[in-house]
Amino acid sequence: MKTMKQVKFIIIFLGVITASSCSKKYLERFPLDSPSTATFLSNEAELDMAVTGSYQPLQFIGEDAVPFILTLEYVSDNGWERNPNQLQIIGKGIATSDNGYAKTVWDALYVGVSRCNFILSNADRLNGVVAADKLNRVLGEVRFLRAYYYFYLNEVFGGVPLLTKTVSLAESQVARNTKEEVVNFIISEMDAIASALPVVAGQMGRVTRGASLALKSRAALFNKKWDAAAKAASDLMQLGSNELHGNYGEVFTYSGMTSPEIIFAIQYLRSMGTHGISRRFYSRTANGFSSKVPAQVVVDSYECTDGLTIDKSPLYDPTKPWDNRDPRLNFSIVLPQTRFIGYVFETHPDSLLTWDYNGSVPQRVANADAINPLATFTGYLWRKYASPEDLNNIDQPDINVIVFRYAEILLNYAEAKVELNQIDQSVYDAINLIRQRPSVNMPPITAGKTQAEMRFIVRRERRSELAGEGVRWFDIRRWEIAETVMNGPLLGRIRDRLLSNAPRVDDNGLPHYENVTNANLMRVIETRTFKKDRDNVWPIPQSELETNKALEQNPNY
Repeated sequence: MKTMKQVKFIIIFLGVITASSCSKKYLERFPLDSPSTATFLSNEAELDMAVTGSYQPLQFIGEDAVPFILTLEYVSDNGWERNPNQLQIIGKGIATSDNGYAKTVWDALYVGVSRCNFILSNADRLNGVVAADKLNRVLGEVRFLRAYYYFYLNEVFGGVPLLTKTVSLAESQVARNTKEEVVNFIISEMDAIASALPVVAGQMGRVTRGASLALKSRAALFNKKWDAAAKAASDLMQLGSNELHGNYGEVFTYSGMTSPEIIFAIQYLRSMGTHGISRRFYSRTANGFSSKVPAQVVVDSYECTDGLTIDKSPLYDPTKPWDNRDPRLNFSIVLPQTRFIGYVFETHPDSLLTWDYNGSVPQRVANADAINPLATFTGYLWRKYASPEDLNNIDQPDINVIVFRYAEILLNYAEAKVELNQIDQSVYDAINLIRQRPSVNMPPITAGKTQAEMRFIVRRERRSELAGEGVRWFDIRRWEIAETVMNGPLLGRIRDRLLSNAPRVDDNGLPHYENVTNANLMRVIETRTFKKDRDNVWPIPQSELETNKALEQNPNY
């Protein structure tokens, strides 16, 4: 449950949007007009209001009421968006420059940049008005948030206008900076603010020094700046402010929201600005839409408990394919014949009834997951963030969404060190801390591996550890495998039977089904395309090109 400090902060956080007409007027206009500075931001109370407003765009709800950072999972090979909307079009590889979701993302993130720039452009008037230590801290938070918004703009669109102050209409024709320039800006900003940020936040949801190191590590890693990525991850590990949570599955529940594993998370509060995860993730039997679903390939990528892939492990039994598997599979994905939101989940068309355990006495009820035509198309659901506590508030879940957690930092460190070919005991220790947390307890990776072997180990580990969290989209581009995994059919399970044998799993942990004798019965959800000279980034919105003639479109859009 949330602490009183957390609740108080979030109420202020969300209330800023409507608490003052001037805050709405001054903070939401970007990028072609600048706010009046005649009266606003002249005292500590106005600073608090403005800073809180700069946090609010974090809550940006993407397509179909799901937080933006999670929607990226559905334009990767890990997942699928069922609703025929603009996100699904991006996932299929057929987006054009007028894609509505690309426009929404661009606008929302630049609103965040604008709010941050307004504060930073006018902060000097607060010298001597606000205590220096507080002013330095909150300005550090604002610079982090601006860098965070730029991180997603830069990765999604591939180089964007880098504005660090409010601009007038006369200044609005701004060309794109290179991706390298924006990455360097983010890294330098995180270096500059680190000392001003607290190791432990005074209020839950505030930016910490660990968050700045996490953003630096991710931005550097995603752009192959291995030294900087390893250094930032190592610095965070040495900081001692975070550690792995013993129960992996609990991290993504209400009881896990205060876990020391969470470095930075987006805060929500029921009835005051929330999201739609529960309705979209729940099973049809639990009155959900089942519209955001994992693909068959991510299920088959998880190892067996002996640490071998399913095509190599003697523990894999095709008649019981989910037994003896990495526990993170069941913690992350709802598998057939497992309990979910108080019901036994099963999509086999003959399972017309299922068990309901939500009452004092179990009872048999109609199984909508077998008979509803809009039940999960792949045969699976996401368990992460889909909390049973929201069953009676299905349209108002307020579970926080994690931006950075300690496990990712350990994997960032391991990947960067592997790419540098500096594979020492610290690399094995980082990976094995994750694999051997008490609730997972997978076999440790033993020393003596080659660089190539360790590269593939890290890649498989990132998919198993971070599935469903919106990171995979970046990984497949950095590893230059997007063209492989995003071309061709997206597959779901065979509805009325199991795969006859294990698929072949390659070094990257990618399943291939050419050897599965009944693979022709697998459900083809959609057929995707991916052009490596185009689809590594999204199109610059056409309306932005028409407004700002200095912008150039990404290639082949």
